[in-house]
Amino acid sequence: MKLGFVSAILPELPPEEVFEFAAAEDFACVELMCWPKGPAERKFAGVTHLDVLNFTRARAADVLAQAAKFGGEISGLGYYPNPLDSESSVARAAIDHLKRLRVEWPDLP
Repeated sequence: MKLGFVSAILPELPPEEVFEFAAAEDFACVELMCWPKGPAERKFAGVTHLDVLNFTRARAADVLAQAAKFGGEISGLGYYPNPLDSESSVARAAIDHLKRLRVEWPDLP
């Protein structure tokens, strides 16, 4: 088992600095937050360390390299909306963004 944290606790840092912090504090992995860019409706929501709307294989390789530079890994991609919201447009937006989290990563070494 590996110990990590969700990047939402460091909303002001870019991903590379999140990985640097993780290494300095002896964490093995980080769950990168992938909320859509925009205002947050609750604490820790709205943090975007990985913008899946503009994600490319090149960006994936870059993020993996940043993690590896500090000896860390990405444990998951975080986005925790309510896809059962009573407002159908809110629910649909949540579901659509959840589907975008299925990003294509380069082959891992």
